Amino acid sequence: MHTLEPTSDCNYCPRLADFRNINRERQPGWFNGPVDSFGPLKSQLLIIGLAPGLRGANRTGRPFTGDFAGELLYPTLIKFGFAFGSFGASKDDGLELNNCRITNAVRCVPPKNKPTSDEVSSCRAFLSAEIDSMVDLRVLLCLGSISHNATLKVFGLKQSSNRFGHNRIHQLPSEKTLVDSYHCSRLNTNTGRLTKDMFENVFRKIITLLN
Repeated sequence: MHTLEPTSDCNYCPRLADFRNINRERQPGWFNGPVDSFGPLKSQLLIIGLAPGLRGANRTGRPFTGDFAGELLYPTLIKFGFAFGSFGASKDDGLELNNCRITNAVRCVPPKNKPTSDEVSSCRAFLSAEIDSMVDLRVLLCLGSISHNATLKVFGLKQSSNRFGHNRIHQLPSEKTLVDSYHCSRLNTNTGRLTKDMFENVFRKIITLLN
């Protein structure tokens, strides 16, 4: 089985490795490395984002922590019982996930938050290993079309038969379910593409699927 997490100096993607080294020089106090997944492996829910944000997870070392996306995601997880504690936008805030794990389709921060298709493919082995290791996994929540497409490829499914759409459900092999949501980014919330109610409705659906 492929390892779950990349090494701190992973060079699978030369462009991302170069960008990481630049950031280490510019901001030596930041995390600046492949960001590990967060939450217990024995979870029924896996949330899959796009990639670490430059001033978010790349700075703090925890997915969706330190930038706007986490300000919507983590309070929503707390509201629906998938997290406990207080979200303080810091890796050391004491927040704990419950029956939920969070990862990214690409583990290293990409320039301008846009990984190439080759970079997504190179990182897919880690996502595949993660899914295989989660023996109780039942629902996969994909935030955005890139994580949606990466997940479909892990399961060998065609995009043409499983189009991305907000709050849309797709059946996966082994009695698993994929649920789509627009990414909880500042851009999507500022433009109204994703509202708090829309995001919470996704989790209401997930609760129903898990019960």
